[in-house]
Amino acid sequence: MENKVLVKLIIPELDTDFDIFLPVNELIWRLKKLIVKSVADLKNMSLDINEEVILLNKETSKIYSNNEVLIETDIRNGTELILLLKIN
Repeated sequence: MENKVLVKLIIPELDTDFDIFLPVNELIWRLKKLIVKSVADLKNMSLDINEEVILLNKETSKIYSNNEVLIETDIRNGTELILLLKIN
């Protein structure tokens, strides 16, 4: 699994967290869209995947830019990420 990292994804608005594998060669904006779509499917909710979401590191509070590639960030196995959603 050299091309994926296992992270803990925390979603405060839904009061839930997931352990997920993320591909290291993806752009952050694409990962955010995939994550929102997956969470919506798992929770049987209708979340707008075009809505702006924020992905940040729980430990460092770093907000990740949409145009960063995952492997070029500090996200590694075991990183705890927070996904902030706008829920209507």
